[in-house]
Amino acid sequence: MKICEIFRSLQGEGVLIGTPTTFVRMTGCNLECSWCDTEYAKTEGTEMSFEEVLAKVKELDTKFVCITGGEPMKQGKATIKLMEMLLDAGYNVTLETNGSYSLEDLPCSMNAIVSMDIKCPSSKMEDKMDLSNLDLLSPIDQLKFVVADYGDMAYAYDLLKEHPVECNIIFTPVGGIDLKEVAKFVLKRKLNARVLPQLHKLIWGDERAR
Repeated sequence: MKICEIFRSLQGEGVLIGTPTTFVRMTGCNLECSWCDTEYAKTEGTEMSFEEVLAKVKELDTKFVCITGGEPMKQGKATIKLMEMLLDAGYNVTLETNGSYSLEDLPCSMNAIVSMDIKCPSSKMEDKMDLSNLDLLSPIDQLKFVVADYGDMAYAYDLLKEHPVECNIIFTPVGGIDLKEVAKFVLKRKLNARVLPQLHKLIWGDERAR
């Protein structure tokens, strides 16, 4: 499989925000989001064996591992196998996915979290979503909306009304730090959602993790 980078940092998003985590960033993505902040992950990378990835994860010594991208599910069976191997090795695993590939074959475990995006109109990728994935999300999973403006927030609100889910719901502003308008929207509409920053943007800005 092709790996862009493996590094140790703090989880910057979602329910595990602030948790020391090893990130396995896989190469490749099938979408072209207008505000993508990891363009390099689409092409940069090195072929690594499963054993090499696990050895590096062990060296970095965290309890939590996040498989991210790019889009990990573009590498399909390899990503699923890696996830299974990490779970078997005793890690808590989060899979970050853009919601455009089926999640039907992912391993089912209390130590595995699916962190799925719904792309809103500002991304220009909203028509790429596989909404059947919403029925596969469990209460420990999370559904994320990265929103740029009122139109994105209204889109997310309408989608949640049409497709209620049992998982954690997260609203995050594009850029990760300007929370006020998103917070006002969520509170006014009494949404059962968390408004969260991107912690890595608050700490490191646009600096790339190494």
